[in-house]
Amino acid sequence: MLKTERISVMNLENAMRGARNPLNSWNRCDSAYDDQGNYILGPNDLSLATRLCQAGPDHRKFIRQIVVSMDITAPMYWWKEFDTYKVGTVANSTSTMHKIHAKPFEVSDFSTDHMTPQSLEQFRHWVDYLECVRLRYMEGKDKAHWYDLIQLLPSSYNQMRTVTLNYEVLANIYFARRNHKLDEWHTLCDTITTLPYAQQTILACGNHQE
Repeated sequence: MLKTERISVMNLENAMRGARNPLNSWNRCDSAYDDQGNYILGPNDLSLATRLCQAGPDHRKFIRQIVVSMDITAPMYWWKEFDTYKVGTVANSTSTMHKIHAKPFEVSDFSTDHMTPQSLEQFRHWVDYLECVRLRYMEGKDKAHWYDLIQLLPSSYNQMRTVTLNYEVLANIYFARRNHKLDEWHTLCDTITTLPYAQQTILACGNHQE
């Protein structure tokens, strides 16, 4: 299971202005803000953006300046893979260390969408046991019980992080992970394709992935 929320795309105007800096072609800029405050790319700017993205990494530097922020909720086993993307990303997560005991454990706290019925039934017992350990910790604050929670916690536990990255990173993610075995990557890649001008920028990078 993976869920994306509260998505914001920022700095598109400045990124496009920078894309025109090498040839001093600012007079050809035909983009503007609409009544809702969205920056809408005109035909000239959109054509330039696509050509630069298709021309390869050395030419598409401007997409590194298109910033994206989103909240991602995903299991810990997926976050371990996401953490390979260190350059051009920042993430603030909910704290397992400080808040693991703050609420009762429920099956909905975990990604179980691909479990067989037999495994899910067994997993329910595991969640019940985790809740018993949590209650023991809450009763006496014994650090041994806290360690039990941390070390017994399955990698299917869902964590929410507020992530900031850019279109270049998203292009790398999309073409590296769109056919991945984990469905969570497919969900994120589907989200990437819905971002403003993703078809003409992020997906246009496909012919020149390093």
